[in-house]
Amino acid sequence: MRLVFCGTPEFAVGTLEAVIAAGHEVALVVTQPDRAAGRGMEMQAPPVKRTAAAHGIATVQPEKIRSNEEFRERLELVRPDAIVVVAYGRIIPKWMLDLPRLGCINLHGSLLPRYRGAAPVQWAVSNGDALTGVTTMRLDEGLDTGEMLLAREVAIGADQTAVDLFRELALVGAKLMVETLAGLAAGTLKGRKQDEAQATLAPILTREDGTIDFARTARQIYDRWRGFQPWPGAHTKLRGKNLVVHRMRVGDRTGIEAGVLQVAGDEMAAGCAERGSVIFDEVQLEGKRRMSAAEFMRGFQVKSGERLGL
Repeated sequence: MRLVFCGTPEFAVGTLEAVIAAGHEVALVVTQPDRAAGRGMEMQAPPVKRTAAAHGIATVQPEKIRSNEEFRERLELVRPDAIVVVAYGRIIPKWMLDLPRLGCINLHGSLLPRYRGAAPVQWAVSNGDALTGVTTMRLDEGLDTGEMLLAREVAIGADQTAVDLFRELALVGAKLMVETLAGLAAGTLKGRKQDEAQATLAPILTREDGTIDFARTARQIYDRWRGFQPWPGAHTKLRGKNLVVHRMRVGDRTGIEAGVLQVAGDEMAAGCAERGSVIFDEVQLEGKRRMSAAEFMRGFQVKSGERLGL
């Protein structure tokens, strides 16, 4: 088929590669504009743009698409059979939804209708789910409310982070998109309506989501740390300064007051709900480099009884 591909981050690269390998003609790639990133804040091209360039595919990077007449004319000239959308990061306007004969086909990182929204992978991990997956769907004007096409389940490991899961879902999703396009081309694949009663939301993450709430259980705190990698991560305050926890695990110490530190040897434990604990293995105090908890405790004379979050 003749396709337009809309995507931006690394998660979308595998699907673009798979669609090309399957023999489809990707006539145009649409991705977000280059952004400043890194310590030097140098302009960097999105991963999907770099992949398109490697294949000699034309790329456009409109800042806005809803009322962009030049962009609309470009797509109308392409006359795609379908528009494939994978983590593009823009709401697709109605004129674009109506343009291709087979619609705009989206790869979503959950088993819809569960976790509609911007951060399905992160919320599945942070909520401690044991199972998630990917779904292909035909986009409509709602928030991930369109007809479902195909889905694949993926187990979530007990210690798997969102970063790990993104890589796995990208591989599964790429194959699923190729299968979906084949079914649409053959006319054998029909959409299924979502069960609105089963719908849940996965809202965009904020920095506050990474704030450690020691009123949660140790497992809940650890799951949120896993889910919110690499951002917003997990952070609290110590001695009035921000403390980022880069690595943690569920501890076996009990009886520590919630939000209070307990130091023993090279271990730095924090109390949480139900008298449980989490162990901080690697931390970074505001203005300092990241370091092992053992090194941090020696350098800053951390003592048992100090309270976190203040």
